[in-house]
Amino acid sequence: MPTDYVSGIFADHGSIAVGYAEQVHHHAPPRTRAAWPHQVDVLPPRASSFQHRAEVDQLRAAVDSGGTAVLSQVLTGTGGVGKTQLAADYARSAWDSGGVDVLVWISASSRSAITVGYAQAGVEVLAADPSEPEQAARAFLAWLEPKAGQKPCRWLVVLDDVADPADMRGWWPPASPHGRVLVTTRRRESALTGAGRHRVTVGLFTPEEAAAYFTAVLAAHDRREPTDQVNGLAADLGYLPLALAQAAAYIIDADLTCASYRGLLADRIRKLADLLPESGALPDDQRATVAATWSLSIERANQIRPVGLARPMLQLAAFLDPNGIPATILTSQPSLTHLTEHRAAGAGGNHQSDHVTAEEAVHALRVLRRFSLIDQTPDSPREAVRVHQLIQRATRDVLSQAQCNQLARTAADALVAAWPKIERDTVLGQALRSNTEALTRHAEDALYQPNAHQVLNRAGTSLGEAGQVTAARDHFHRLIETISHHLGPNHPDTLSARWHLASWQGKAGKERAAAAAFEELLADYVRVLGPDHPNTLSVRHDLAYQRWRAGAMAGTEATFEQILAAYVRVLGPDHPNTLVVRNSLAVRRGYAGDAAGAKAALELILADYDRALGPDHPNSLNVRSSLATWRGHAGDAAGAEADFEQILADYVRVLGPDHPRTLSVRNSLAYFQGTAGNAAGTVAALEQILADCRRVLEPDHPITRTVHSNLVTWLSRAGDDARAAALLSEDQLAGLLQSLGPDDPTTLRMRHNLIVWRGKIGDAAGAAAETEELLASRVRLLGPDHRDTLLTRRNLAFWWEKAGDAVRTAAAFEQVLAHQLRTRGPDHPDTLATRRDLAFWRGKAGEAAGTATAPE
Repeated sequence: MPTDYVSGIFADHGSIAVGYAEQVHHHAPPRTRAAWPHQVDVLPPRASSFQHRAEVDQLRAAVDSGGTAVLSQVLTGTGGVGKTQLAADYARSAWDSGGVDVLVWISASSRSAITVGYAQAGVEVLAADPSEPEQAARAFLAWLEPKAGQKPCRWLVVLDDVADPADMRGWWPPASPHGRVLVTTRRRESALTGAGRHRVTVGLFTPEEAAAYFTAVLAAHDRREPTDQVNGLAADLGYLPLALAQAAAYIIDADLTCASYRGLLADRIRKLADLLPESGALPDDQRATVAATWSLSIERANQIRPVGLARPMLQLAAFLDPNGIPATILTSQPSLTHLTEHRAAGAGGNHQSDHVTAEEAVHALRVLRRFSLIDQTPDSPREAVRVHQLIQRATRDVLSQAQCNQLARTAADALVAAWPKIERDTVLGQALRSNTEALTRHAEDALYQPNAHQVLNRAGTSLGEAGQVTAARDHFHRLIETISHHLGPNHPDTLSARWHLASWQGKAGKERAAAAAFEELLADYVRVLGPDHPNTLSVRHDLAYQRWRAGAMAGTEATFEQILAAYVRVLGPDHPNTLVVRNSLAVRRGYAGDAAGAKAALELILADYDRALGPDHPNSLNVRSSLATWRGHAGDAAGAEADFEQILADYVRVLGPDHPRTLSVRNSLAYFQGTAGNAAGTVAALEQILADCRRVLEPDHPITRTVHSNLVTWLSRAGDDARAAALLSEDQLAGLLQSLGPDDPTTLRMRHNLIVWRGKIGDAAGAAAETEELLASRVRLLGPDHRDTLLTRRNLAFWWEKAGDAVRTAAAFEQVLAHQLRTRGPDHPDTLATRRDLAFWRGKAGEAAGTATAPE
C-alpha cells in the first residue's frame, strides 16, 4: 500500500477522504471552533433491552487505593461481552447529565483510526487544519493538557476496541483533573493498565441478566417463551450478550421457538454461522456475527511469539471442557507434538527440527489470554484454562472432518498422558473426567477410529476409584453399547469394556450379577482369544472370585489351584496376575476357617509382591492389608492393630486420605482396636469414618454400608444401645432388600444386626428363630464351613440359651463342634472350648440357661 494512503473521513468542520492523496479533492472548511458542550463522532446506538450491569457501577464508582477518583479506565473482556455498549452507556450518561463539556468517541481498531479520531476532534474543537491530520491530532492532545489561566474543560475520551497496545503508544490522553479516559479492548497486556489506569473486566451476563435480556427482546416483538426454555437457551449460549442478541434476532426473523432453536443449536453437524442472522440483518447495528467475532483475534494471536502456536493450541482446547482444562493436558507430550507439527506446517517446514517445549506451550496460552480468547488461572492447575463454549464451537466449525478427528485423538492422547496412575487428587480426577465427557460430546466417533481409545476406559475406572462405583458401572454399560455399535460385539475392545462392567458390578456389591457377567464373558473370550490368552485367564480368575464372594464356596479352592497352574504355565510364577491368584487362594483359606494358614501364605506372597512390584504398589499394599487382617483373626488383635496403623500411613501417602481403599483400611484399623479391647475408641473412629464415607463416596457404596454396620455393632458392644437403635431400623433392611436383594452380603449383615437388637430388647426367642433363618441363608450362600456361617451357629446357641431352651442350645453347639472338627481339628483351643460348652448344655437340658458370652 502506498505510504500516502489516508484512512478516515472528517465531516462538518473538515474532511479527510479515504483513498490516495493525489485522488482526493479537499474543500477548505470553515475555521470555527465548536462551542461547548460538543460531541465528536456519534455514539453507538443503545442496544434494545439494554441491561444495567454491575460493570456500569464499577466504572462510576472507581477510586484508587488512596480514595481518589480514577480518571482513566480500561474495559477488557472477550469479544461479544458488551464492552462497547457499556462504554457508550457510560459516555451517554455523562453527556446527558451535563458532566462533560467535550465528549470524543474514537473507533480505535488501528493506529491510523486513532490518529483520524483525534484529528477529527482537533478540527472540530480547535478548528485545526484538516489537511494535516497528524498535526491536528497532536494539537488536540496538547489542548487536553491542563494549563494555568485557561478555562477548565471537562472532557471524556472513549477509545473503543483498541486492538493492539502498541497502537496507543504516544496517543494516550494526558492526565488531567478535568478529564476522563475510557478504553475498551480484548487485550490484557500490562501496557494498557499502567500509569494509573484502572482495569475493569467485563464478564458474561449472569443467568438472571441473560434471561431478563432475552425475555425483554422477545417481548418487544410480542413474543413469549417458557421460562425454562429461555433459561436453557441462555445456558446453551454461555450467557454471552452478543450471542443472545443475535440468537433472538434469528428466532424472531425465522419465527422459531426457543425449543426448536435449541434443537438446531445442539445439532453438531450445523455450523454456528448458519444459526445466526446474516450480516445485513444483525441487530443493534452490530458489525459481525458471533461466529466471526473472534477470527481476527485468533489471526493476530497466532502472529505473536511463539509464532504459529496460538491457533493450534486453541484448536486443541476447543475439544475439551470449557469450564476448566488442567494445564497438564495442554503441556503433555501429545500436545507438544501437535503444536510442533502445526508450527512446522505453518512455517513451510522451516521449523521441523524445533520441537515445541512445555515452556513455549505455556507462552502460547498466555498469548491467547492476552487476546481474551481464554481465561487462565495458573494458581489453580486443576482448571487452569477456560474457553467460552462458543469460541470453541466457532474454532471447530472451520476445521475439516479429518482435522476434527485428528485433534480429537490428540486430545484423548493428551488426557491419558496427563492422567496420574494413582488419583490422589480427587478434584483433578473430576476435572479430567469432565474433559473426557466434553471430548466425547464434541467428537465421539473419532474415539472409535480405528479402535476404542483407552481414555474411555480410564474415565470409567476413575469414577470407580473416586468412590462412584454405580456411576462406573453405568459408564461401562453405555460404553459397551457404543463400542459394539462401532466395532462389533466380538471386538477385543468390546470384550474389555464388558470385563470392566463385570468388575465394577462386583465392587458395587453385586457379586452374583458380576459372576453371571463373567461367566458369559469367559465363553466369548475362549471363543475369540483362546483358552490360554492372558485376558481369558484373567476372566477365569475373576469369575471364580466373584462366585466365591457371592457365597459359592464349594470347589473354589480347586478352581483357584487350576487357574494358578495355568498362570504359572503361561505367564510364569512372578507375573503380577499370578500373584493375584495366589492372594485369592490365601484369602479364601482364611474365610474357610484357616486364619493361621492364610496368614502364613500371605507372608510369602507379600515378599514376592515387594520384589516384583515394590512395597508402595497398590497391590502390595492390599496384600499387607490382607495379612494384617488374618493376623488379627488368627488371634493377634494387638499385632493387627499395630500393622494397620503403619499400613494406613502408607495408604494415605500413596493413595491419599479420601481414596476408598484408605477408608476401608481405616475401618479395619478401628475393628481391631475394638477387638484388642478399645471399644470406645472404635466407636469414635467409626463415626468419623462414616462421616468421611458419606462425604466422599456415593450414598450406597459397599464401604459405607460396611462401616455403618460395624458402627451399629460396636455401639451395641460399648453399651450404647440407644444410638445403635438410631442407626438401625427395619426400614433400612427393607431398602436393602429392594435395592440389593435378600442374598446380598450387606443384607445378611443387616439381618444379623437386627437380630442382635431384637434379642437385646428382650425377645430372645424371636432372635433365635430369625437366626435359624439367617443360618439357612448363609449355609445356602456361603457353604457350611464359611466363617460367617460359624458365627451364625454360635449366635444361634447364644440366643436359645437366652430363651431358656437348653435342648436347642445343646443342638446348636453340636453343629458348632462339627464345623470346628472339620476346619480346625480336634485339638484346636476353640474346638476344646466348644466340647466343654456342649457337655455342659447336654447336662443342663431342660434347666434354665447358664452363662454365655455375647455373640460377635
